[in-house]
Amino acid sequence: MFIQFAAAAAAPAAENPYGLMEALEQGGVIAWTVFIILCGMSVASFYILFTKLIEQQKIINQAKKVRQTFWRNASLKEGAAKLEKNSAYKQLVDDGIAAQEQYTKLTDPVEAHDWLHGSLARSEAAINSKLNTGLAFLATVGATAPFIGLFGTVIGIYRALIKIGAAGQASIDAVAGPVGEALIMTALGLAVAVPAVLAYNWLQRRNKSISENLNAFSVDVLGYMVSGGQVKPTNTGTVAAAKPAVAAPAAAAKKA
Repeated sequence: MFIQFAAAAAAPAAENPYGLMEALEQGGVIAWTVFIILCGMSVASFYILFTKLIEQQKIINQAKKVRQTFWRNASLKEGAAKLEKNSAYKQLVDDGIAAQEQYTKLTDPVEAHDWLHGSLARSEAAINSKLNTGLAFLATVGATAPFIGLFGTVIGIYRALIKIGAAGQASIDAVAGPVGEALIMTALGLAVAVPAVLAYNWLQRRNKSISENLNAFSVDVLGYMVSGGQVKPTNTGTVAAAKPAVAAPAAAAKKA
């Protein structure tokens, strides 16, 4: 009894003839091609997800620093000098200052507000465009990966039908391999598409929040420049709407 148990334990476990690698080997070049394409899409999708998350988090941290310290400086140049070199908010301020300096060189009559607003809007659009880089690929993966998997599924079913026709009967042994291959390709397509769609929606939502903060900061910078520094956010802890100072009329009334 003991000898029989030991012999059974020593015997190698029977290999699964319907595993992933076996299905790919049965599918041949088409199955391997579909598998490699889906794996490449998955790797690229996760790479974009993690790199964009890091990029977005940097801008979110920059926004917190700007709200806390930027408007405590005496001028825009002084505040911009204290921001990080590659900060999105520093780019907005630098572009605004450059537009303000270029305005004096214009020969056609253009309103200062329109000129500065257009320059800040272009800068903001450039930042948003950079943030959206790679998201189109995620959307493409989410839309096409199921169909690429479906292509492998169709080929697997086709091979199963050929085996049935050749054998003259629909035995389990004849169709289990191709049908298993077809189901695996469908599952792979969905496994690649679903994370890509979730990542796309999540990154888009974070980009929208970042864009709203950038737009609010751009409005504050515009108000500061067109008012000669008299208008700035009243609460440095949050992005607040700027409003003009009211101390000057009160002082004038006292003198009268």
